[in-house]
Amino acid sequence: MPRWLRKTFIVLITVFTFGLVSPPDYLYIDDVKADKPEKQSYIEDVAIPYSEETSYSYSPPLSKEDFVTNALAEAESQSFQKFGTKISPVIEEEFREAILPKIEEALTEVSEQADEVELSNLGITESPSGGYGEKIFNVYNRETGEDIIRFHVRRDHPPKDGYWFNFHYHKSEDGFQKHYDLGKIYWNQNMPPKWLN
Repeated sequence: MPRWLRKTFIVLITVFTFGLVSPPDYLYIDDVKADKPEKQSYIEDVAIPYSEETSYSYSPPLSKEDFVTNALAEAESQSFQKFGTKISPVIEEEFREAILPKIEEALTEVSEQADEVELSNLGITESPSGGYGEKIFNVYNRETGEDIIRFHVRRDHPPKDGYWFNFHYHKSEDGFQKHYDLGKIYWNQNMPPKWLN
């Protein structure tokens, strides 16, 4: 039976029975046989010849210093992404001088509390929140998906004092309840634009 005719029968049976009855197996048999590769050709395709020149790459465990360096670079990138093009130029210099070194201290503390296996499983989230959300980035365990530490920035507006950006972080060990201060940067008397703008 031609293949197009078999497929037509399969479609007709499925449509007329509203999918409640499966088409008979013999309509699929030739398709199944066609999908199976021959054993000999499969073995030849998979076999990898060994030679003295074959090299295997080995990547050593991530050192604490490398983790902090990589995480700090990602933290800076995520921060400026969150600030957007309107806020970044205004606070960039002060952020690099006052806030980034404190973020580095917090990341160093995280690295010192982790062993080599835990350290290699740590990742940085890549989606800072926009609008009025506080999230800059989180350090999380890639295996479990659980956050270890969350870095935030909040807009403060004390009466008659203008707008401030309050940088802080939260730790998992206290249920992310306590604020660990990183510093504040003054904006001005006018309300700052939304994040990611």
